[in-house]
Amino acid sequence: MRVLGIETSCDETAASIVALDHAQARPKILSNVVLSQIAEHAAFGGVVPEIAARAHVEALDGIIEAALEEAGVTLEQVDAVAATAGPGLVGGLIVGLMTAKAIASATQKPLLAINHLEGHALTARLSNGLEFPYLLLLVSGGHTQILRIGNVGDYQRWATTIDDALGEAFDKVAKMLALPYPGGPNVEKAAASGDPNRFAFPRPLKGSAQPDFSFSGLKTAVRQAASAIAPLSDQDVADICASFQAAVTDTLADRVKRALVRFRADYPDRKTPALVVAGGVAANHAIRTMLEQLCAAHGFSFVAPPHILCTDNAAMIAWAGIERLNAGMADPDAFDFVPRSRWPLDAASTPVIGSGRRGAKA
Repeated sequence: MRVLGIETSCDETAASIVALDHAQARPKILSNVVLSQIAEHAAFGGVVPEIAARAHVEALDGIIEAALEEAGVTLEQVDAVAATAGPGLVGGLIVGLMTAKAIASATQKPLLAINHLEGHALTARLSNGLEFPYLLLLVSGGHTQILRIGNVGDYQRWATTIDDALGEAFDKVAKMLALPYPGGPNVEKAAASGDPNRFAFPRPLKGSAQPDFSFSGLKTAVRQAASAIAPLSDQDVADICASFQAAVTDTLADRVKRALVRFRADYPDRKTPALVVAGGVAANHAIRTMLEQLCAAHGFSFVAPPHILCTDNAAMIAWAGIERLNAGMADPDAFDFVPRSRWPLDAASTPVIGSGRRGAKA
């Protein structure tokens, strides 16, 4: 089975061919082409939806051709087409899903409209062959969630952000401090030479029985601290970044620890359960080190797919398509699917800001 995956939910234009050898039950990424738009958005300090959509239109055909060429297959040799249909920037989603519909219609192949979060949720099965169930910590520019991954289509959200996603908070802090875009890597770089104890930033919701995340107050505290000592020296910036990163790490540790304990209680027969981390923020060294130590202390295995598969990519979308086809979950109405800017992975979850439901309130 070979599936063409297409990903255009934000500022990466991506296409991939993933194959599954049913005889060996082993997946293989035949190609995974990703074109970043960082240069186009850098001057604005963040992603501009209109620019992103236009860039997808200009690049996607060539990216798909490159993915097919790298995989050594033709469209006729592809068994299905999977495309991200949400959540994300609706302009980009329209470009990717409409392109997938055109290809699937012209070649008479099945079409799968994939939830972007499901791609992240199932990636560890592509890269590590992980068995169900497991925990997922998704930390990216648009999402900060903890989910119990029970099976294909069986997802339970245990925690989400009630305001900003963590990656968004990193980017906004970087913008406050005049650091280049993208913010996350540059905040981490500055933090390496800073004092994490200089500023006593809050640890939002730490110790609270409420399982969710909140980063808006922390972001405000950073702005106030920076304003109080302006103009900022390079060392001031480094100390603020280090103190912010320390607050984030402490907060994540408290929230994730609660999820590990709950998972243990729900699945007492699992000898070595797994915590999977995905999303661009997962590349942060301080956060990853904390998670590794936390997992070791609680008897969990720590699974982090390769960085190229943690950030937005099309291989995870193709793999989610394969998983759905194998589970008999192909959607005959996929050609009528309308892109969704908000699309919660756990449809039964309580709506809160950041949960993936338009207009939802805490």
